[in-house]
Amino acid sequence: MTDWMNGTDSDNWTSMGVISDGSYGVPEGLVFSFPVTCKNFEYEIVKDLPMSEFSKEQLKIGIEELVDERDETLEDVV
Repeated sequence: MTDWMNGTDSDNWTSMGVISDGSYGVPEGLVFSFPVTCKNFEYEIVKDLPMSEFSKEQLKIGIEELVDERDETLEDVV
C-alpha cells in the first residue's frame, strides 16, 4: 500500500496483484501478481523482465492453476 500511495522510486518496482493485460503470457483479465511501478495512484506493469528457466516454469504452473480454478468456478455458476 505504501508504494500505491507514495509511488515507487523511478528505478524500482514492486509486486502487486492486478488484472492481466496479457503480459508474461498471463491470459488477459486474470488477476495475477506482476512487477509494477506506481505513480499518482496508477500502476503500470513492468514489461519483459528477464526470468530464469525455473521462474518461467513456476509462472506457467501458477497460470495453469489459476485458469483451472477460474474455469471450475465458472462451471459452478453457469
